[in-house]
Amino acid sequence: MTNPTFIFLDMEMEGLYQCEANYVPLTPISFLERASFVYGKSPSVIYGDIVYTWNETRDRCVKLASALSLLGINRGEVVAALAPNIPALYELQFGVPMAGAVLSALNTRLDPSTLTAILQLLEPKIIFVDHQFIQIVLEAFNLMSSGKPAPPRLVLIGGKNCAIVPSNTLDYDDLLSLGKPDFKIIHPNDECDPISINFTSGSTGKPKGVVYSHRATYLNSLAVIFRYDMRKMPVFLWTVDMFRCNGWCFPWAVAALGGTNVCLRETTSEVIFHSIVIHKVTHLCGAPILLDKIANSKSSEQRPIPTRVDVIVAGPLPPSEIISKVESFGFDIHHGYGMTEALGPMTDRTLRTNDDDNDERVRIKCREGTHSILMEDVDVKDTKTMISVPSDGKTIGEVVFRGNVVMLGYLKNLQGTQKAFNGGWYRTGDLGIRNPNGDIIMKDRASDSITTKGEIVSTIDIEHVIKSHPFVMEVAVVGKADKIVGEIPSAFVTLKEDCFLSSNDIIKFCEEKLLPRSMVPINVSFGKLPVNSTGKILKYNIDLMAWGKRAMGRN
Repeated sequence: MTNPTFIFLDMEMEGLYQCEANYVPLTPISFLERASFVYGKSPSVIYGDIVYTWNETRDRCVKLASALSLLGINRGEVVAALAPNIPALYELQFGVPMAGAVLSALNTRLDPSTLTAILQLLEPKIIFVDHQFIQIVLEAFNLMSSGKPAPPRLVLIGGKNCAIVPSNTLDYDDLLSLGKPDFKIIHPNDECDPISINFTSGSTGKPKGVVYSHRATYLNSLAVIFRYDMRKMPVFLWTVDMFRCNGWCFPWAVAALGGTNVCLRETTSEVIFHSIVIHKVTHLCGAPILLDKIANSKSSEQRPIPTRVDVIVAGPLPPSEIISKVESFGFDIHHGYGMTEALGPMTDRTLRTNDDDNDERVRIKCREGTHSILMEDVDVKDTKTMISVPSDGKTIGEVVFRGNVVMLGYLKNLQGTQKAFNGGWYRTGDLGIRNPNGDIIMKDRASDSITTKGEIVSTIDIEHVIKSHPFVMEVAVVGKADKIVGEIPSAFVTLKEDCFLSSNDIIKFCEEKLLPRSMVPINVSFGKLPVNSTGKILKYNIDLMAWGKRAMGRN
């Protein structure tokens, strides 16, 4: 029997100390261990004809951790992954940290050059790759071959007989068979040790590696449960990418509740409706485009939904007509606001009992709301003085936050981390207002806002009006320099298939919607909008394309 380690607390009360009996480092690994104990025979993962129980998932993750250790992966080293929402990627969310390592699940829509840059930053020893994405990884390996670090060892998920992979490539299932079922799980020495690295979308520049801790992910998993009123044994449909903020921490939250993960390789509207009916799905989440996908589904793809389904989205919502249509199918919509640095959504808008009028209810739901239960504080502050703006629903400031569910910092970027945490808050770079009831409403990225006659004009507000036109698919509004007023709004519009509008049609529509004159676009162009690998519109590319501005000149 080992002697306990005592840490005497500096308190006025005598006889108190911290030891193994009253302090265990927080880690979401513990959710899997408990799920196996409590819900062992219940389904944990469903993927087509594959069904695992929580006992089986726990055993597979332990063997995965063991196999990684046998391959020489040590505490704190990085393991990368490039795969869709399949069981293997779910297992990596647990198996990698159970080996003491740090998981970095990568965007499956990266181009070879960006993937190369990310791998050079991460320096992983191993990368797990789904067979669907092997070609892009090999192209990245080729770009890495002439420099340092050397390409990581490849573990292929599926496609066992693929002939184009390096000779030392391992098969995922073969790797699991090497693992020992009695492997001793490696828990973090400190709950603030890194557990994962997630990359920003790069919508405002080069993607940054955002490092999460065991502590923050544990707490945020609990926050997810509280925020969306998730009950015991939910059924979660994987429509949000697991590479995005570790799937908003839902891999761990679902394990904590002994729920079922319904994995999907693709998320078509037909698959969504079918999965909901067959598996009795209770929750799904993703970007607002998920709502468009559901609302615009064909009648042949739709199925009657047996019970209400919670759908959580983060980002600018589509027009109220889309929201109302999705709700009519049987979905309850939760709207959140967040970012990679906050482990996903950190605020949400919950309907209040007096939100009875439908138009008003939808309008209120579009607000970003208030901070989650485990985010200590969210505020809107003057960007120069860092004094809180009044809750008057009109004074614009920068949205800032702080708490225990915030990143550790940016990987190998101390200057970026210090800038982000300047003033004791995380500086989002987003502009917003606070209503008298405390709700926060986003207005713009600071780099995207337009200043006309000294007044800040929200491009988001303009975009929301234009997108409400039934012929408009996507829109982006940027500012064009003007010698008289400073900047004037200019709109770039993508129309729906087989639809036609002129510039004057858009301008007239904005005027009919009673937009102030300063917010009505002077110039309107049509065409396909540039997007990044996550589907976000690249406004700084629009600036460059339209007005010859330097791409990062507005940041």
